[in-house]
Amino acid sequence: MITVPLSALEVAMVQAGTRAADTLRDTTEFARRLDELGYRRLWYAEHHHSPAIGAFPPVVLTAHAAASTSSLRLGSGGVLAPNHAPIMLAEQFGTLAALHAGRIDLGIGRGPGTFDESTARALRRGAGPTTDDEYRDDVSNTLRFLVEEVALDPLPEPWLLSSSTAGAALAAELGLPVAFAHHIRPDNTLPALRHYREHFSPSRWCDRPRVLVCVETVCATTGEEAARLAGPMDVVKAGLLKGKGDIPFPTPEQAAVHPFTAQETRALAGFRAHQAHGTPDTVATRLADLAEATGADELMLVTPVHALTDRLKSYELVRRHVMAPAE
Repeated sequence: MITVPLSALEVAMVQAGTRAADTLRDTTEFARRLDELGYRRLWYAEHHHSPAIGAFPPVVLTAHAAASTSSLRLGSGGVLAPNHAPIMLAEQFGTLAALHAGRIDLGIGRGPGTFDESTARALRRGAGPTTDDEYRDDVSNTLRFLVEEVALDPLPEPWLLSSSTAGAALAAELGLPVAFAHHIRPDNTLPALRHYREHFSPSRWCDRPRVLVCVETVCATTGEEAARLAGPMDVVKAGLLKGKGDIPFPTPEQAAVHPFTAQETRALAGFRAHQAHGTPDTVATRLADLAEATGADELMLVTPVHALTDRLKSYELVRRHVMAPAE
């Protein structure tokens, strides 16, 4: 058992042979079940123009899930600041926080949410990639609008998403909790969090460093089954290694016959070594080790497997064998 709270990230994978509408239905059931299981929070990621991930706005999914659950904290993980006017983000999440008091998070990230350049430009009305200064201004203005323009009570809890030292440095400068994407850039985790803690400046949002670490977690009754369930995401990652963001999310059966190169196999094995795949005992050990190594206040699990039943089973096993009993 580990004592830090556990949460979940919803990436809304569109499974091979299904429709986006089916994914939306699954996201609702997933939120309801996590609420019953006692997970702390559920965040929704922003993605665009991907055959493997639904283009569902986090603010819309957050609103729907908040109306369908009772205690789970909900929000964005993250909403991508370059794609949105700061005042609109403040109004949207400020309204949600007022409607669902004490349950709404505003996790802000930087990336475009797509590998397609034309889509990225469309999201920014023709503008190019955001600069460091523009991103800092977007985040700062969103926080300012929450206080000065929206001025509802309570406000959403803001977080800054990071996968690098630069992102962690901005969170430290602005006095925000940081959510680190260990599931994307595990090699950056420890140096970035060290910088964050060393340079943190208290703010109205956070009086001390607060760290959430997101880790890819696939839990099954056997290690072989966990590897089978992780296979589809391995195919997507292999595509990303080649610079391809247009890889559909395959079935486990399709993934099992996918021809990985030797280089891809080594890279995927190296990535898995930093994540939490396997039996409940293995997952419990890896999550506990990660919490200790990072000093995380909370772990967020992302489980990109094909079927909702398998994904829920993974979270149920973690709940039973890893999460400390509720007091």
